[in-house]
Amino acid sequence: MRILICDDHAMFADSLSLVLADAGHTVTGVVYSPREALPVLCEPGADVCLIDMRFPSGTALEWMPRLRAAAPATRFVVLTGFLEDTVLEDGLAAGIRGFAHKGQQAGDILDVLRRVEAGEVVVDSALTRRAAPDRHGRQDGPDGRARLAARYLTPREREVLTRLARGESTQALAKAMGVTRSTARSHVQSVLSKLGVHSQREAVIEAARHGLVSVETGEWLAG
Repeated sequence: MRILICDDHAMFADSLSLVLADAGHTVTGVVYSPREALPVLCEPGADVCLIDMRFPSGTALEWMPRLRAAAPATRFVVLTGFLEDTVLEDGLAAGIRGFAHKGQQAGDILDVLRRVEAGEVVVDSALTRRAAPDRHGRQDGPDGRARLAARYLTPREREVLTRLARGESTQALAKAMGVTRSTARSHVQSVLSKLGVHSQREAVIEAARHGLVSVETGEWLAG
């Protein structure tokens, strides 16, 4: 991948650039504000731009129209310590393709970048497990995780969840979807992580409880 890093925490940005370069990727630039990112983005090259959420000059969401206009083909991934429902909705509407947890290891951030570069819309599951207080100081719990999951499960993951609701085994799921058992297990694990549960049974219960799937028909209900 060719990656542009935009973060006003210089030590973090510079350290991450070294990690990404050591992993075999090309860092096209390290800048410390969205304004500095604009001229770099105008030069063809970056597949992905990893950008912090907050800057003295405004948030990544506020800058997104100008950044995307400068580089329509670049996919943007936002780094943040927490993620509210409204920020997720506004971010996806603005064209952001991924949200990565800033407290994660560099390898986890890199995994989000790889998946986004491959065409997925990705929300780091750590952002739903480590829910932040809302404006009234309350913690967002399982209900909030389920609502988020309804928005950022990929079409493939939704299919996996509906098949789990129908009682299909991983082997049957792999055969029906035309993938290997290893790939099927990977899809299942991703669903579990995004729902914040530890077993297929818990995933089905959580999904049914919050109206994501029908346990009677196995249909996706969340729109």
